[in-house]
Amino acid sequence: MTRAKVLRGLVLTMGYACVAIGLVHVVLGNASIPGAESAGPTIDSLGRFFGAIFAGYGLAWLWTARRRPIPAAAVRWLTAVFLLGAVGRVLSLAVEGWPHGFQVGLAALELALSPLLFWLADAEEKAHPASPGAGSATA
Repeated sequence: MTRAKVLRGLVLTMGYACVAIGLVHVVLGNASIPGAESAGPTIDSLGRFFGAIFAGYGLAWLWTARRRPIPAAAVRWLTAVFLLGAVGRVLSLAVEGWPHGFQVGLAALELALSPLLFWLADAEEKAHPASPGAGSATA
């Protein structure tokens, strides 16, 4: 499998996963967060709000996946946001202690995927050099 195909698969997977996760948080609120089921209305409101933002983040990944070739700059920016989330989890661990094991797994996934996404970011641009209409969406 080529780097470009791996990139396209990961970008699409990121998009669909983030939209789905975000919508689950909007619909279920605290019930969608392991260990936070009884966190109260303030955290529920915050979680649902951030769920909507996360769904929008997923839509940005899907928008990026529709470009031909996938723009490296967009992948790098979206990956930087993803990595910043992982750094936030590590900071939380350092300040507040170990969270629910599911959150630890997510942090490990985020820390592992970020370098891979940065490395793959320009794979389609290199495989398909710029041509008239490059970077445009497909139907």
